[in-house]
Amino acid sequence: MKNFKLAVVGATGVVGRAALKVLEEKKLPISQYTLFASKRSAGSKIQFLGKEYIVKELTENSFDEGFDFAIFSAGASTAKKYAPIAAEHGCIVVDNSSAFRMDKDIPLVVPEVNPEEIKKNKGIIANPNCSTIQAVVALKPLDDKYKIKRIVYSTYQAVSGAGRDGIYDLENGIKNFKESKDINVASSDNYTLKKFPYPIFNNCLPHIDVFLDNGYTKEEMKMVNETRKILGRPNLAVTATAVRVPVLNSHSESINVEFEKDFDIKDIKDLLAKSEGITLIDDIEHEKYPIATDATGQDNVLVGRIRRDFSIPNGLNFWCVGDNIRKGAASNAIQIVSKLIEYSK
Repeated sequence: MKNFKLAVVGATGVVGRAALKVLEEKKLPISQYTLFASKRSAGSKIQFLGKEYIVKELTENSFDEGFDFAIFSAGASTAKKYAPIAAEHGCIVVDNSSAFRMDKDIPLVVPEVNPEEIKKNKGIIANPNCSTIQAVVALKPLDDKYKIKRIVYSTYQAVSGAGRDGIYDLENGIKNFKESKDINVASSDNYTLKKFPYPIFNNCLPHIDVFLDNGYTKEEMKMVNETRKILGRPNLAVTATAVRVPVLNSHSESINVEFEKDFDIKDIKDLLAKSEGITLIDDIEHEKYPIATDATGQDNVLVGRIRRDFSIPNGLNFWCVGDNIRKGAASNAIQIVSKLIEYSK
């Protein structure tokens, strides 16, 4: 069996470190790992797979030595500059940023949903937005059986999705509250915000990424457009409201779906329970349903609160929770690499 060489770009960031953790667990047939980061982080030491790795600076010559695969978790500008260079050197890049997601020639892949797209790559594969990934894992089997007419997303997204500065803002708000005991601390100006325009502690902010001319945020339109591309439904009716909430990790989503075909709730639950990548938690008699702390650290998407929407024909509501750093970025990328290895045999 061939052993492969893998580069991890952005290894010192939140997603990069999560990818290293998942790689340790998955034990892929990788013979050589090389960790890259920006000039600022180059020289950092990371313990990985029982040994110490020194992080190298990412440059235009980094891929000269030849890699089979690279996982990029370093932002769109870095990906746009360096991913094509890596691809030119015969390396297949799995990119976690938004740089290539809507490029018609680049596959946008969730392995449980559209693994066949992996084989169409021309050197770059895009990892979808974290909130889209968990949603389509649950929606795909439903679309296959009942044909979706319309989707309404309402997301409740954790601060880890905003990186270290987002986590800082929540932790700093909690710290300030503990010190002041002031219930109005959310409106206080006496502590620094690094990421959000308002304190995230004690608030829900209906604002993720920049606002667009149509009144939606970029995050909301990512969900609309990426869902259509991943499901292969370019004209599917989709709308979204994305909200940042004071939760450290794992995104929660209320998803409303209208189908073309009628359904039985028991059949819906049975279908989701047996579908790849899904854990069904739906026992309202015992108050069992998905919550963020249960999803954290899991590769599976948790689904529950499944019930009929009586306001429309063939309508369904459900609650979907997923680890946005793990499944929403690191694990999904590594699943793609695993499929690439499988397809290379």
